[in-house]
Amino acid sequence: MSASVLFDAQGPRARAASLVGNIVAAVAVLAGIGWVVSVLAGKGQLEASLWQNAVSAEAWQSYYLPGLQNTLRSALFATVGAVAFGIVFGIGRLSRNRPVRWLSGVVVEFFRAVPVLLMMIFFYMYFSAQAQWIADRPFTAVVVALVLYNGSVIAELVRAGVGNLPKGQGEAGLAIGLTPGQTLRSVQLPQALVAMLPAMVSQLVVVLKDSALGQFILYSELLRSAQILSSREQNPLQTLVVVAIVFIAINWLLTVVAHRLARLLSSRTAGATVEGTGIGNPTAAGGFVGAGPGPGAGAGTV
Repeated sequence: MSASVLFDAQGPRARAASLVGNIVAAVAVLAGIGWVVSVLAGKGQLEASLWQNAVSAEAWQSYYLPGLQNTLRSALFATVGAVAFGIVFGIGRLSRNRPVRWLSGVVVEFFRAVPVLLMMIFFYMYFSAQAQWIADRPFTAVVVALVLYNGSVIAELVRAGVGNLPKGQGEAGLAIGLTPGQTLRSVQLPQALVAMLPAMVSQLVVVLKDSALGQFILYSELLRSAQILSSREQNPLQTLVVVAIVFIAINWLLTVVAHRLARLLSSRTAGATVEGTGIGNPTAAGGFVGAGPGPGAGAGTV
């Protein structure tokens, strides 16, 4: 839909006013950037030695790359676990068995509401006190917390994906003699997972960013490794800039993958593909993640 449909076309005076406003805003932004640069220069933060130490070969080999490896490792394990958790409890929320549906709803809503950092701290303290046989307790605590939170989000994606399918999908399964449970598992769920795959890839961005919270329980992920490097070199600004660039690059690549998956899979499922997720974000079904099942969900519930 073009902008002219949503807004009245600007006249000569409005266009001139917009141009002046844009120029003033650009000047203000450049002035702000200049002020920040001057302050940093006055405090010696633009010295070449600080930046060289932040991007040196030793910094990458001893700090950034090991930290990035731990970040990706925790994200990979958490993603696999979250998908399994989400499918199980997403199906549970679609069940016709009221106790199963109620229990699944309580579990999903509880872990969506609890902050990820709080769960990481809780599991780290619990594993340290009660499960000392676990060799890497920080890693385990980070993965478990990420699985529970992101798995709850994926459970809502599964439920929304099934609700987003046309009503005829469930009716067709019942028409050929499948039970409601078989219709859900064999007809609706595979299509819902295909439609939700781009959104699941986008959720990996959340997993990667939340893995940085592991620094609070001494998990040696990328951000904590950068903090250790900055403490040695006394260049926190420079190391944090490098970490920010790495995170931005990875998350941008994941966003591109999600966008391309959405375009590729849009013709391979009866449901509309969704590129992004988040609590309270609208889904393609026209509702919200966490809302009740959309049209057609009841035909394929267990």
